[in-house]
Amino acid sequence: MCTYNTETLDVYGSAKGATGWFRATQATVYFDHPVHHAAGHALMVDLLNPSRGASARVGLELDAESARDLANAILRTLDSVPEGLLDH
Repeated sequence: MCTYNTETLDVYGSAKGATGWFRATQATVYFDHPVHHAAGHALMVDLLNPSRGASARVGLELDAESARDLANAILRTLDSVPEGLLDH
């Protein structure tokens, strides 16, 4: 069963795709049937720049445990950054 729960947000960063590095301007997160991951369902994360077309996209397909572990690792890493370094 698909949840159709999708979150799209603006991001400021870079990603490396098939044609090299590009500016990532958008992220989409959803839980659905994966294309490549060998599971019935997975958490998908797409980083993209829609203005550059389909080649400016990086996709992740993670099982739920890996997705939670990644999210927690990101939060732990950000929480350990010294004050003042998180400014743009």
